[in-house]
Amino acid sequence: MTITAPGPAPSGGRRRGISLGRLGTYLLLGLFALLTLAPFYFMFVFATHDRAEIFQLPPPMWFGDDTTRNYQNLLERVPFWRSLWNSAYLAVVSTATTLFFCSLAGFAFAMYSFKGREFLFNIVLVTMLIPTALNLVPYALIMQGLGWIDKPRALWVPGMAGALGIFMMRQYIGSAIPRELMEAARIDGETEFGIYRRIIMPLSTPVLGTLGLITFIGSWNSFVAPLIIFRSTETQTAPLLLRSLQAVANTDWGALMVGVVLTVLPLLVVFIFASRQLIDGLTAGSTKG
Repeated sequence: MTITAPGPAPSGGRRRGISLGRLGTYLLLGLFALLTLAPFYFMFVFATHDRAEIFQLPPPMWFGDDTTRNYQNLLERVPFWRSLWNSAYLAVVSTATTLFFCSLAGFAFAMYSFKGREFLFNIVLVTMLIPTALNLVPYALIMQGLGWIDKPRALWVPGMAGALGIFMMRQYIGSAIPRELMEAARIDGETEFGIYRRIIMPLSTPVLGTLGLITFIGSWNSFVAPLIIFRSTETQTAPLLLRSLQAVANTDWGALMVGVVLTVLPLLVVFIFASRQLIDGLTAGSTKG
């Protein structure tokens, strides 16, 4: 009886299929990436052209030489840098206060057992189901009653302990930080706030970075709440001021695009450097039972 060596498995078709499938996936992802990046590209391109060139058919596909003139027109029409400072101030203060109070609440819900804990936490979660539009009228009336119209604190004080932030912090702390660390710290004579500051906060860096990024971007892009609160030009944020440039007719779209670019650039820089932190923080604590 003759014994022949086994030949190669007939997997050429399968390998070819896998390769073609992977190539198709890459092409599809590349197409989606182009569609996502196209508005940003044209935003930068249109910022370098005047209004007449922007509305040409076909529109300009490459950069022009009207950037300086558009920038000067922007500064002549509105106090842009003042509004950008207002946006930066609100975003930084909102982020700092949200991280502090949400981490405190999440620490308490995750690590302490007290009467009514689950009931209170469920109330926090239920507030996430209330549509934002239903809160606008009560929010405006309360801020007016407090005398906080045209005051920046009317925007960052109500959001200091948001439900999303408390939920994220509670899930992460409860799943990623062992209680034994707290017990060891208490044996060493550490106070409860010292445990929070020296143990909980350093070990919660991923979720803190994620929550901080979400809060910063949300505050920077906020439009409806500043529209209700801010009445004077000096206190308006960048999104409000840019919206005021859009007249019914004869809008200087070149100046408007320059303002949009200068407003979006800080967010792009922050997101580029914190995108990995965002992904790690969103997936952390997902296995909490």
